[in-house]
Amino acid sequence: MTIHQILVKYWGYSAFRPMQEEIINSVLSGNDTLALLPTGGGKSICYQVPALAKEGVCLVVSPLIALMRDQVDRLKKIGVKAFAVYSGMHHSEIEVAINNAVYGEAKFLYISPERLVSPVFRESLKMMKLNLIAVDEAHCISQWGYDFRPSYMNIAEIRPWFPDVPVLAVTASATPDVVDDIQEKLRFKTPNVKRQSFERKNLAYVVYEEENKPERLLRILTKVKGSAIVYAGSRRGTYETARFLTRNGIAADYYHAGLDAKTKEQKQKQWMENSIRVMVATNAFGLGIDKPDVRVVVHTYVPANIESYFQEAGRAGRDGKKAWAVLLYHGSDLLDLSNQLENSFPPIEKIKSVYQALGNYLNLAVGSGKNLSFDFDLATFGKTYGIKPLIAYNALKFLEKEGYLILNEGIHFPPKLFVKLKGEDLYRFRVENPRYDAFVQLILRSYEGLFSQYVTINEKELARKAGIEVRQVDAMLKMLHKLGVVFYVPQKNKPQLILTEERLNANDIYISKENYLFRKKAAEKRLDAMKAYVTSTNRCRSQFLLGYFGEEQPKRCGHCDYCIERNKIDVNEMEFNAVLSKIKPLLKEKPVDVQGLVDDVAMDPEKVMRVIEWLLDNDKVQYAEDKKLVWVINK
Repeated sequence: MTIHQILVKYWGYSAFRPMQEEIINSVLSGNDTLALLPTGGGKSICYQVPALAKEGVCLVVSPLIALMRDQVDRLKKIGVKAFAVYSGMHHSEIEVAINNAVYGEAKFLYISPERLVSPVFRESLKMMKLNLIAVDEAHCISQWGYDFRPSYMNIAEIRPWFPDVPVLAVTASATPDVVDDIQEKLRFKTPNVKRQSFERKNLAYVVYEEENKPERLLRILTKVKGSAIVYAGSRRGTYETARFLTRNGIAADYYHAGLDAKTKEQKQKQWMENSIRVMVATNAFGLGIDKPDVRVVVHTYVPANIESYFQEAGRAGRDGKKAWAVLLYHGSDLLDLSNQLENSFPPIEKIKSVYQALGNYLNLAVGSGKNLSFDFDLATFGKTYGIKPLIAYNALKFLEKEGYLILNEGIHFPPKLFVKLKGEDLYRFRVENPRYDAFVQLILRSYEGLFSQYVTINEKELARKAGIEVRQVDAMLKMLHKLGVVFYVPQKNKPQLILTEERLNANDIYISKENYLFRKKAAEKRLDAMKAYVTSTNRCRSQFLLGYFGEEQPKRCGHCDYCIERNKIDVNEMEFNAVLSKIKPLLKEKPVDVQGLVDDVAMDPEKVMRVIEWLLDNDKVQYAEDKKLVWVINK
């Protein structure tokens, strides 16, 4: 099939989005490719289509379990065999997934980057017929990136085993430094960047400095109709804001990582179906969600970096219609950001002491625990060892980025089943164990693919069909597992902590002081850029964001808060810039009176006066004591 036939058959789309076809053709030509596409730009299709067009398996490296599972579920729904392997899975589930990639008909194998260092996995990998290596969230490979993960450095090590297999790296957030770093770290044969402009012409960016955020938020949501996301800086903030909106007649609900899986699923479904208009959430909300008709995204706090803000704001207006991205801030928020940065980099010794306490809390001997998954309550852990929850959390997240563990907050792991016995062996078991026969038959009738892969099951539905209680279904599945008939993985609803390495002595935890300081400085640089965006009064918001991501000479958007003020003076951009290019050097050299400026510019005096008035209103110029104008420093 051609790539267009694949697109129609599996996704039902008649045409590719901008840049997708060019990226796909680059990969199919055997070229290493870095694809820069904005949030909602269809990054996954860029590797899924070429993988389906060629024989073999596509290896997808992804850092987030939730994203891997979401992609695998979506592919299975459209009839494509896909599997995921990540820490915390049952060893037999991992074995089934890998065997399907080596010997079966699997087209996609999603893995976490930590898996690449496993000797057993590496031996299996060498037997796979890969057609593409896809690197999702590719900015994670760069120390300049906002979410650097050292485990991503393992990807380049497998390339010599597949010399003719291209690499496709995809990301929605990469500065020029990160773009260069990605290609170098992944050992691109030739630099090759395919970039879709990050410009969102339908999205208006607005920043308000606001004392009373709830009232301003209420005014925004009253004025802008339609579906909305409001990002709050804390779990408590989501609840309080949602309650405030509801009391004021706006259908709102709240969402954060601490909610149980069933509650999150229900809230998300109501919002997707528009029975809830506004979702007030932490940044845990939004991954894998593609709701095109979001009319406004409001941040009631300041994110730590431009990359995170741009991705979250970009969830508005994916249908191409007019939408708004609004950020509300107070001066104290900027001070809080600096404190949060310090907190997110606990002292190295503190990180090690938290790791030591964790090993004791999990009751693990040194040298044990690798790939084991544990129910984990952060508050209980902190209370047990006298560690403040924020310090414990930031230390654990740092250890996660260093590749020692994974902390999954409230991800729902549904029950899964794989039938181990086959053919005559299964028939013999049913004959010899009549008490299980009807239940085994029910399972086989209810689900397909049980003999070749782990299948997600619905225990409530099985209980209803069997006329028994859910606890009885669970008990029977556990017994069938014990008897060797099936592999049964019970559901997990609590936060999970997974050790990706065996427990070490705290002194053996290696955290490079040089890298630690480098990452902290890089984080400070990103924070400074975020502060500059928030406080900027002299540049189009879209121009600022696009410039941050390396787009050269972006045009004014015409509808952000800055541009709206500019538009009021009834001078077009070319005229404004022409006047400004003459006024600015004059005023930087020496004070000049208004009439002198008008005479020196030698353009339409009325338009020159409008530009001068705008510059005065926006504090770009000011009057000196002698009534002459001077340029304001740093404006």
